[in-house]
Amino acid sequence: MVGRPGSRWNAVAIIAATGGCEAARALKGKRFLSAEAPRLPLAKCSAPAECRCVYKKYPDRRAGPRREVEKTGLHRALPGGEERRRRRGRRSTDTED
Repeated sequence: MVGRPGSRWNAVAIIAATGGCEAARALKGKRFLSAEAPRLPLAKCSAPAECRCVYKKYPDRRAGPRREVEKTGLHRALPGGEERRRRRGRRSTDTED
């Protein structure tokens, strides 16, 4: 495992060295969970003895914001402006109406 032990969402990307092999260049921009990342040198590396590719570590596999609110900081209003949930929640501390 390449990332911090105990953090299961740590991720890595493989950074091809200058003049790196096609196998490493094909993975450009792809993040792997640390526990699932391929070992270096890559199995299809054309020069495994001289491989200088490295891992770049990330705290998370996701790259960039995924939801509109994460991108803009603005919450969209519900259509009609009303609460659509029937009950408040499943916890014993949630009150039933």
